[in-house]
Amino acid sequence: MTTFDPTTRSTPRLGGLSPVVLRIELRRMLRNRRTVVFAMLFPAALFLSFGGQSDWADRVGHGNVAAYVMVSMGLYGAALTAASAGTAVATERALGWSRQLRLTPLNPGVYVATKALLALVLGAVAIGVVNVVGLLQGKPDMPLDVWVECALLTLLCTLVFAALGVFVGFLVPGENAMQVLGPGLAILSFLGNVFIPMDEGSTIYRVAEWTPMFGVAEISRAPLTGDLSWPAVLNAVVWLAVFVAGAAWRMSRDTARV
Repeated sequence: MTTFDPTTRSTPRLGGLSPVVLRIELRRMLRNRRTVVFAMLFPAALFLSFGGQSDWADRVGHGNVAAYVMVSMGLYGAALTAASAGTAVATERALGWSRQLRLTPLNPGVYVATKALLALVLGAVAIGVVNVVGLLQGKPDMPLDVWVECALLTLLCTLVFAALGVFVGFLVPGENAMQVLGPGLAILSFLGNVFIPMDEGSTIYRVAEWTPMFGVAEISRAPLTGDLSWPAVLNAVVWLAVFVAGAAWRMSRDTARV
């Protein structure tokens, strides 16, 4: 009878990232109809709830206030849905799946990247729905190239919150993950100039510059506003690195069934 020598186990290419795994995870995610409907309807409803203001036609950079609000609500909706998808790891932990993954050669960073990529799918849906609603509403006014650039940058920035969702999913039990993340993202959005623009000279603005939503909001709206500072880019990059590193670290230590 032959025995298995763990020292002979080879590490798979790309750390275990596989199209098969991505396809399986995507199918499983799309079976959750509540999450899919939430991703499609909530961001659009949030955008429409801010509709009807008389100052929506006022100019902002290369567009108007309606376009500014549309990009901001698309970011918030994408961040919330992507983070929600990322917290699916909390359920996997409850089922003992993360413990099983520790027995495989799957790289923790690749696992986090897989969850982040899948979360981007829902984020893209949220952004697309908000933009379609804005187009049908007819109030947002900005050049087509600016419209596309804002949508693509918003999707790219969603990676930060996909990684945050995975991180939170490893920190708290499955039933509490979104209860923590939902209100937390709402607070971060207020601090990040997503809902209500703040006075740049205020103390709270100086505090907000260090929060995770601030940098990505500035980046997402940069093609529209025509203004992007390097601290905003640094903010987004640093927080993305923090959340990815934190999620990978928690996965590597997560050997217990919770």
